[in-house]
Amino acid sequence: MFAFWKKNESGLSGHKEIPNAVYRDIVTKLGGDPDKTSALKAVIRPKEGEKDTFDVRVFDKDHAASLKIAVKDYNSLTEHPELILYEGWYNKMAQTEIKKGR
Repeated sequence: MFAFWKKNESGLSGHKEIPNAVYRDIVTKLGGDPDKTSALKAVIRPKEGEKDTFDVRVFDKDHAASLKIAVKDYNSLTEHPELILYEGWYNKMAQTEIKKGR
């Protein structure tokens, strides 16, 4: 049976495009280069105890691959904090709190 719509074993989804509100803050508030930022990927998870709010981590998929590190979900970066370029949270109301990574 096909199960491409299911989340991975941790229950978290894999990496994806950076959410619009997060991208906007990286470029406008943190001075990120628009072209370089658009090439980055994000991993998210629901923020505990808050409806429609998500923790987010932004990383360079190509850099992770060059180091032979597979980023499967949000928790994958816990073991590799050096790969986190930006992190914080966002919600469906386009509110964000993003800071540069570690």
